[in-house]
Amino acid sequence: MRILITAAALAAALPTVAFAQDTASDANVAAGEAPDGSPGFGIEPYFGIMGGYEQFDDSHPVAGIPAAPGGRDFDGGIVQGVVGVNVPLGPVFVGVEGNATKGIKGAIDWEYGVAGRAGFRIGDSGLIYGKAGYQWVNFDALGNDSRDFHDITAGLGVEVGPKDIGLGGITSRSGIRFRLEMNSFGDFNSFQPVAGIIAHF
Repeated sequence: MRILITAAALAAALPTVAFAQDTASDANVAAGEAPDGSPGFGIEPYFGIMGGYEQFDDSHPVAGIPAAPGGRDFDGGIVQGVVGVNVPLGPVFVGVEGNATKGIKGAIDWEYGVAGRAGFRIGDSGLIYGKAGYQWVNFDALGNDSRDFHDITAGLGVEVGPKDIGLGGITSRSGIRFRLEMNSFGDFNSFQPVAGIIAHF
């Protein structure tokens, strides 16, 4: 419930921010520029790969997940691929993203899901955002052909281009950004920090 309230508050706040922009910025926004005339992102598709770890709350399982057999934890290392698109709205943006995640060590087999994102542009090409969506997860710990468990998911993240952290490079309409993100499954029933590289064009 807390995740839904947070996501709803974010969604409600963004139109207010966008409406507050000076109407003179409309031409710049339409041209893919920020309201101050600086270069914008345009409609931005992207893909990326990240790595991290996920730890599920074994004492308060969610989404029908049973107790782990043999006292095992539903935890493990993961590799995650993402693909999505951002749509600029002046200094803010909205977007949608899908993910496919593979467990590489531990109890997690596969995960997949989709989420909406919304947030603010920062620096030369950075983003700070919240996300909310739906996620499915399957566990090696429950054996072959075990069912997928599913629930809402939410997270917070930041992306920065090389120039934003003093590395130079291309940071506008094509190039890369570095992402740090924290996600959770259910009502904060998992802890999933991930980091990786996003290629945008």
